[in-house]
Amino acid sequence: MPLGTVDRTPPPFFKQGPSALSKLLVLSALAVLLMVVDARRQWAAPLRATVAAVLAPVQWLALQPVRLGTWVGHHVGSLNEAQQAAAEARSELVRQAQRASIVEHLAQENRELRTLLGMRERLPPNARGAEILYESPDPYSRKVVIDQGQAHTIQPGSPVMDGYGVLGQVTRVYPTTAEVTLLIDRHQAIPVINTRTGQRSLAYGLPGEAEGRLELRFESVNTDAEPGDILTTSGVDGIYPPGLPVARVLKVSVLDGSGFARIECTPMARMHNTLHVLVVDPATDGRRPPQESRP
Repeated sequence: MPLGTVDRTPPPFFKQGPSALSKLLVLSALAVLLMVVDARRQWAAPLRATVAAVLAPVQWLALQPVRLGTWVGHHVGSLNEAQQAAAEARSELVRQAQRASIVEHLAQENRELRTLLGMRERLPPNARGAEILYESPDPYSRKVVIDQGQAHTIQPGSPVMDGYGVLGQVTRVYPTTAEVTLLIDRHQAIPVINTRTGQRSLAYGLPGEAEGRLELRFESVNTDAEPGDILTTSGVDGIYPPGLPVARVLKVSVLDGSGFARIECTPMARMHNTLHVLVVDPATDGRRPPQESRP
């Protein structure tokens, strides 16, 4: 063998290969790629199911000491008695809470009925009682549904009151129920008169506030209105009987450069959490459409 063909370079002391950083970058990219493919294609689901099936006996074996301790603890007499006493105490607490809620509900009904009886003495004899079933789920309107309808001779346009003032007006009538649009609905309007000055106005719903308010629009800056003035129905529309309490003036402000005043009012009626109401037949026996304004 010729000496010129012999490799005279010394062998490396350690076997050389890719650097650690290169391995880290390649493996990280591969891991991200596998996660993306698994999220898109769910290719690793069978693998995970297989691993879970293989590890199930190991998990079961690891849980046995815990289950044994729990079983022993639950069979200790004092603990069992304590648990039974706690269960009885919870049951009694639930019963007491139910009784308290029923008593509070009955007390609220009693207060409302007493107030309604006082209000009914000032109304025409054709007023009838009704119960509010629920509020309308429409988030863009303020309406409630009562348990009286065509079968109870409820007419469209009938004023609805609680024990404090006008609550709204019947706008739709069904066989056994009716829909009442509250005064604070943005499409509702009611003619009113200031009991102190005798000035007539038109009150519109202003539902933007948390509790809902009314607004007197197109009032001159020289209008004679003060906070605390009481507004009642004027009766000019032929639907609402005159003299029903509607609202109290809350704030009077002047709109800059418009020549008009902004008058906000708080409804006399409770627009929330009312249980019982009075429905009064309209003054025109329903021959006129409901007083509802749609801008």
